Amino acid sequence: MGNLLEVEDLAVEFDTPQGPLRAVRGVSFEVGEAETLAIVGESGSGKSVTAQTLMGLVPLNARVAGGRVAIEGRDVVGLPEREWRELRGERIAMIFQDPLSALNPSLTVGYQIAEMFRRHRGTRRAEARRKAAELMAQVGIPDAERRLDDHPHRFSGGMRQRVMIAMALALDPRLLIADEPTTALDVTVQAQILRLLRQRQQAQRLGMILISHDLGVVARAADRVAVMYAGRVVETGTVAEVYERPAHPYTLGLMRAVPDPRDIGAELEAIEGQPPDLAAPPAGCSFHPRCPFARDVCRTDDPAPRELGPRRASACHFAEEVSPNAGRG
Repeated sequence: MGNLLEVEDLAVEFDTPQGPLRAVRGVSFEVGEAETLAIVGESGSGKSVTAQTLMGLVPLNARVAGGRVAIEGRDVVGLPEREWRELRGERIAMIFQDPLSALNPSLTVGYQIAEMFRRHRGTRRAEARRKAAELMAQVGIPDAERRLDDHPHRFSGGMRQRVMIAMALALDPRLLIADEPTTALDVTVQAQILRLLRQRQQAQRLGMILISHDLGVVARAADRVAVMYAGRVVETGTVAEVYERPAHPYTLGLMRAVPDPRDIGAELEAIEGQPPDLAAPPAGCSFHPRCPFARDVCRTDDPAPRELGPRRASACHFAEEVSPNAGRG
């Protein structure tokens, strides 16, 4: 079957007093039916800007500077806002990082969910309210019908996240973007939210993009991983491939920084240095100032992603040296 989402060489620029800042640089990936692609990387790597662009929500001081985004084969870059409003919710939906700021504090959650049906489907008020209660119950909100008339502040963080999931899934979209959906939630609630997302994904054959900095969450929830650094995708592969045999020095650094419960008391290995200034990025590979594998070519030539296997790639001149087994299996 074809991909639900195809992103090819996407570039997004911000206008700043110092000049254009390219926050997303040549990003490419795809998402298939019932597949979860995780996008990982530290703050400022371009994860959330990429997600906003996929939703047609590019900030006012930014623009798509190049590339292609296709949702179910339809090129959506440059669509007018009227057409984007028809796509959002129906074909692609998003769970935002902070549900308290994403929900309108002055409106009840029932009204906000029901409005999805009224605006997109022309559903009558009573029927839309019934559907809202049904959705809230499906995502595990107890006593859903009574809680329709509660405002967002009356819900816990985990329950607000469930409300956001209900809104995102209301119109049966084909693609779902979850931007840090478990941030600030305790481990038990995290597991419940991830299980709920997986259940809904399997039931509706959703393609999903999970944006996270938590490698443990990604390991439990994703099929494939795209690692971003300084606005670029520097490595892609299955979760097992990337976690067990990282083929980019940045990915290797991320994996070594994860605590191992078997080594209690062991000192974590941090990635030295700081992310580059994207308004004035270094020549060559953006990671070379922090990279223990860097050589002269890294300081002059920016490596393009190189295939290491089926749907497996690394943007590193020395990928095989970073992971001797990266091209096998």
